[in-house]
Amino acid sequence: MKRTKIALTVGMMVLALGATSLTAFAASNYKTPAEAVAALTGKTVESVVSEKTANNVTYGSIAKDAGKLEEFKQEQLQMKKDILEKRVADGTMTQERAEEIIAAIEENQLNCDGTGNAKIGQRMGAGFGSMNGNGQGQGNGPRNGQGKGQGRGLRNGSCQVSEN
Repeated sequence: MKRTKIALTVGMMVLALGATSLTAFAASNYKTPAEAVAALTGKTVESVVSEKTANNVTYGSIAKDAGKLEEFKQEQLQMKKDILEKRVADGTMTQERAEEIIAAIEENQLNCDGTGNAKIGQRMGAGFGSMNGNGQGQGNGPRNGQGKGQGRGLRNGSCQVSEN
């Protein structure tokens, strides 16, 4: 019985270490959805942001038009996982809550068409689009919370994307 407990404990430690290593290895190469779309489509970040603003579309729509929606969704998912992993490590979110949000994002992505209508981040309190990023919001004056201007960024789920 004692050997079984020891073997189980060692096995769990190895599994936990392996899962942590895999997550760190899989980190996204991009900090923002704009960077991801630009890289996937061969455009500049500036042109992607301009297209989004001028045409009032989502980054997902831009990726879809370029035939890169699936790749974009995977990058979005990884960026969200990276954010949630940091929140768990910082102690501001439980692992269970992070897993719940990730599961909802993955389920939403099954039907995601790039239009950004799910709002999982807003609905579940994940706050992915809280304008804490590169300050590309449009407008004058202070925004509620952090960021610059009356930003056009939307709080988002896996489909809904913003400048953050």
